[in-house]
Amino acid sequence: MSWNLRRKFGQAPRFWSTLAFRLTAWYVLAALALVVFTSAILYFVLVTELKKSADQFLADKVHVLRTMLHERPDDWDGLHEEIELESAARRYQQFYIRLLDQRSVPLLTTPGMAEQLDLAQLAAQTQSPDHAERMKGKNGRSFLVMSAAMPVGNSAQIDTAQIAIDVSQEEAFLARYRHRFWLILLGTLAIFPLVGYQIARRGIRPVREMARTARHISSTNLHERIQPEGYPSELASLAATFNQTLDGLEESFERISRFSADIAHDLRTPVNNIRGEAEVALARARSVDEYREVLGSCLEEAVRLSDLISDLLFLARAESPLAHLRRESVDVGELLSGIREYYEAPAADRGVSLSTVVPHEPVIAQLDRTLLQRAVGNLVSNALAHTPAGKSVVLGASVEPAAVRIEVSDAGVGIPPEALPRVFDRFFRVDESRSQASGGTGLGLAIVQSIMQLHGGNVEIASKVGQGTQVTLTLPVCRAA
Repeated sequence: MSWNLRRKFGQAPRFWSTLAFRLTAWYVLAALALVVFTSAILYFVLVTELKKSADQFLADKVHVLRTMLHERPDDWDGLHEEIELESAARRYQQFYIRLLDQRSVPLLTTPGMAEQLDLAQLAAQTQSPDHAERMKGKNGRSFLVMSAAMPVGNSAQIDTAQIAIDVSQEEAFLARYRHRFWLILLGTLAIFPLVGYQIARRGIRPVREMARTARHISSTNLHERIQPEGYPSELASLAATFNQTLDGLEESFERISRFSADIAHDLRTPVNNIRGEAEVALARARSVDEYREVLGSCLEEAVRLSDLISDLLFLARAESPLAHLRRESVDVGELLSGIREYYEAPAADRGVSLSTVVPHEPVIAQLDRTLLQRAVGNLVSNALAHTPAGKSVVLGASVEPAAVRIEVSDAGVGIPPEALPRVFDRFFRVDESRSQASGGTGLGLAIVQSIMQLHGGNVEIASKVGQGTQVTLTLPVCRAA
């Protein structure tokens, strides 16, 4: 069920289905991921550096002892100071050393080593020379232990040094780090949802404002618009698009309103004429000739009404998304010649000359013949209706690189400049009295425009009062000469 339907039926949207909740959830997840990732990286770096430091310390001690035994094998005072006295002077990170001869007899041992470490376990765990291992002491402290071979002077004698460094403080430090990490993570879980929710609410405030404005818009106040000033660029673009949609809707509503009024007017006139003729005929007895005259008049109005309905149906079908063309190869010059022949008699009755100007080579195009005949026929009919006797109407065709142009020009009364922008509106007539004496419905040019739009083309009109009018149809079609 959508949010609007839940509001309509009194059921508020669930909190977890709101955009604010979803944004908050993503903020919190992103923050947690960042905190966990950063803390894990720092923890890994810290562990690596502490281990590297301990390994380096062991390596330094091994190097010092090897140097002393190799270069000064009889310097027992130096060895005694290095092995038995230096560790006692250290307050932190205690280390212990035991020097064994070839028969594993202890030569020197750091005081307190036996109390801290199980020496048998130490010997067993340091079988691999120069390889550091972790080991638990007697009191639960952690040690990093290693053994190393020690050549004595230039002789073949090789002693063994067992070294253990107390790493309990480093482990305690890492434990405190992990403890604080969990505290930080819990704090993140407690604080970030509140912060994220406030950020999300502030972030979607423009959306709520847009929704509030949209709720106030109805068919009676389509002039309302969303003011995009101060909005983020994405929402400003959305507001501009929404305003453009409202502009189109407002224009469509105004057009529908005018269209409805025009339909009512244009349908009412012939219906009232038919009704008036019938009422007059039935008011008293009439002769056969009088009844015949009434029926003839009613038939004329019925034909006019039928033509109007047909035009309206055509416009409705042309605007349908399902409307499609029946294209075929059409010789445009031949089509114009056929239209000229069809309208020659009406043109002669009005004293207007009708001619065509087409290229010598055939202009073949893939068009809907019936629709194009109707479009050009409407233009010729309009031209004849507004061209005085003694003047001419010319049908022309020309070829462009990607289009075919058809022109209908007359030397008639012309159209005022202020009326040109509206000549393609339905039911619009230049004559403000809206007289139908000429039989027009005001839909001819609207039908021409719809036919051009179906073909993917366009129609243009140019006119000067007292000099005439020229209408140009441009058809971007595939053609072959």
